[in-house]
Amino acid sequence: MCLAVPGRVVECEQREGGRIGLVRFGPVTQPVRLDFVPEAAAGDYVLVHVGFAISRVDAEEAERTYRLLEAAGYLAEAAGFDRGEPVTEEAQGEHVA
Repeated sequence: MCLAVPGRVVECEQREGGRIGLVRFGPVTQPVRLDFVPEAAAGDYVLVHVGFAISRVDAEEAERTYRLLEAAGYLAEAAGFDRGEPVTEEAQGEHVA
């Protein structure tokens, strides 16, 4: 089984022979290859699998997925917070993994 997670593109740049986007997944921000979604731009949501954006998704679908992940405790766990605590903007800060 494969897992892909939506993230919001914060910025894009040409690097390492391709397009790289800085993508925010709830409280975590990661570099992601954007080569498979050349139309993706800052502000778009993309579906990411193993470091590659594989498609664009709308904001509603991304938010629905975030709510499910947060309810399961995965967003807090990924940011280093205890499972079950709500992840707030103040608690998130600018955590970059």
